[in-house]
Amino acid sequence: MSRAQQKPFVDQTALRFNQAAIILCNSLAFLLDQPWMVAGVALILLVGTIWPGAGLFKLVYTRLLKPAGLLQPDPQPGEQAPHLLAQGLGALFLTLAALAFLLDVAWLGWLLAGIVILLAATNLFFGFCLGCFLFYQLARRGIRVRLSRWA
Repeated sequence: MSRAQQKPFVDQTALRFNQAAIILCNSLAFLLDQPWMVAGVALILLVGTIWPGAGLFKLVYTRLLKPAGLLQPDPQPGEQAPHLLAQGLGALFLTLAALAFLLDVAWLGWLLAGIVILLAATNLFFGFCLGCFLFYQLARRGIRVRLSRWA
C-alpha cells in the first residue's frame, strides 16, 4: 500500500499528554497567581498549532517520555487537523486571557484560562473534543480548516 493510500494515525497518548500539560500548567498558574504562565502556555499552543512537531509538550512527549518508556504510544486512525484546530482555539483563548491580564482585568483572564482547563479536562477524561467537534461541523458545511501546511 502506498503512503497516499495509508490511513493517517494520531498518537492518542501524545494528545492526552498535551491535554494534561495544559491543565497542569494553567492550574498551577492560577494557584500560584502567575499570569505569565498562561501567556507561556498560549505561546506553546500557538507554536504547536502552526508547526505541529515543534510544540513543547509534543517534544517532551516524543523526545523524553516516550523514549524513556514512561508513556506508551497509542496510535489510532484519525486526522491531525481537528486536534490542531482545538489546540489553536486553546491558544486563542489563552492569548485573550494574557491580554486581559495586561489590561488589568484579571478575572476575565482567569475565566478564559478556566475555560481552556475545562475543555482540556473534558477531552482528557471524557473523550469529547469541542474543537474537533467544531472542525467536523465546519467540514459538513463545506468549510475546510487548515492551520498548518505541515499537518
